[in-house]
Amino acid sequence: MSPGRRLTVALVGLIALVVVGWFVKDNVSGTGTSPGSSGSPSTSVSVPAGGVPGAKVSGLDVQALSKLPAEAVKTWKLIESNGPFPYPRNDGVTFENREKRLPQQKSGYYKEYTVPTPGSPDRGPRRFVTGSEKEVFYTGDHYSTFVVVDVSK
Repeated sequence: MSPGRRLTVALVGLIALVVVGWFVKDNVSGTGTSPGSSGSPSTSVSVPAGGVPGAKVSGLDVQALSKLPAEAVKTWKLIESNGPFPYPRNDGVTFENREKRLPQQKSGYYKEYTVPTPGSPDRGPRRFVTGSEKEVFYTGDHYSTFVVVDVSK
């Protein structure tokens, strides 16, 4: 086999491996942690989606509010009573969903709220994001992953 032909075969093989790897990654990722889970079994306990707003549309795991950090419960109570919020310039503002982790909606559909992180010198990574149709999402890692929150539990 000539050196040119060997190079061509090697390149075709490499391309085939990359393509197969791409499809395997996309199809196998559904069996591991989902994009909306936090990645650790102790914090990604799913509850039945039932009638939880946002669960079906987003495809994210559903988490009971009672299973989130205590600060999340306090923040949810503030959201329900419309404040006052600890970060008034940042809480209740439009969340643009630039990371595209939540279902696409028109600008202004989502609002975000800080869930304080003990020991953090700033706002920390934890947030609630609410939707106009009563959806409640939580992220503990600054928008990398989300869960749908069942606020009734």
